[in-house]
Amino acid sequence: MVVVPTTTQPNLTFEQELESHRRGLTGYCYRMLGSASEAEDAVQEAMVRAWRASNQLTAPGALKSWLYRIASNVCIDQIQSPQRRAMPMDLSPAGKAAGELGAPLPETAWVHPIASGRVLGGGGDPADVAGSRETLRLAFVAALQHLPAKQRAVLVLCEVLRWKASEAATLLDISVASVNSALQRARATLSTLDLDAEGVSAGAAPDEEQAALLEQYVDAFEAYDITRLVSLLRDDATFTMPPLPLWLRGAQEAGQFMLGTGAKCEGSRALPTTANGGPAAAIYNPVGDGTYAPWAVVVLETEDGKIAALHHYIGGPEWFAEFGLPAQLADDAKPVTAA
Repeated sequence: MVVVPTTTQPNLTFEQELESHRRGLTGYCYRMLGSASEAEDAVQEAMVRAWRASNQLTAPGALKSWLYRIASNVCIDQIQSPQRRAMPMDLSPAGKAAGELGAPLPETAWVHPIASGRVLGGGGDPADVAGSRETLRLAFVAALQHLPAKQRAVLVLCEVLRWKASEAATLLDISVASVNSALQRARATLSTLDLDAEGVSAGAAPDEEQAALLEQYVDAFEAYDITRLVSLLRDDATFTMPPLPLWLRGAQEAGQFMLGTGAKCEGSRALPTTANGGPAAAIYNPVGDGTYAPWAVVVLETEDGKIAALHHYIGGPEWFAEFGLPAQLADDAKPVTAA
């Protein structure tokens, strides 16, 4: 990861101005790239380029658009690869609980979640906050990956961040007509992806309801009461496990999997956290001597008072560190909420 130099710093006010845009830039780059680590790298690169060229900024009020222009260029350069990040449902039909897990696919195959604190701040208009959360949901971020780079940038700038077409045109160095044309094509592409089926347009449950569902999920999982856990799921809930390609459709299939192949998770610990603006849990599997090692960050999608999806992102301590989660737990560790 590129680090902003600290030996010969510009004045502190400029650095503070740069940092004030980090969260917004991270959200923009994450939606563009579908990866928290790549978004972080893109933001750092944008910060470094801005720092090195700070003497070229003649109008301090233009810093935000200047940073977004740099970040856009960084992201668009990265999107040139033909490989697009996806969700398991995009790559194969649903499997069966007793089916083969399949060989793990490379990290670059998947849309990855991001810690909510990296992209969402406190306060703000409730409607705006709700809209930001909706456009961070995994299915929506995966849908964005279907779009060419410029269309993706236009859609995020205009539809998500609410920039004017003229502002997006200036930032991307294209005409307003080109922005409107790209936006129309992007909307048309997304309309073919049936995002309603993935729960994006339906709207997540209220915060209190999500918190209650997360608490019930954690309690049922730690007790390994699969009957109770299944009762929390929608009948058509999805169950995924990146980087493994197998995914399941239906609460009963998920329950059978957890009593079969997934039974090794019995006796595990679960810590509540947040990801993509919604509830999540960090799962630690027992490894002996009263300790527990990181296994997966589970992103919960909620709808109509039920859990609509459980996305298990399997990874080690480095992956957990991105969520501010501990590298291991002990028997006497108390659950904590990570950022």
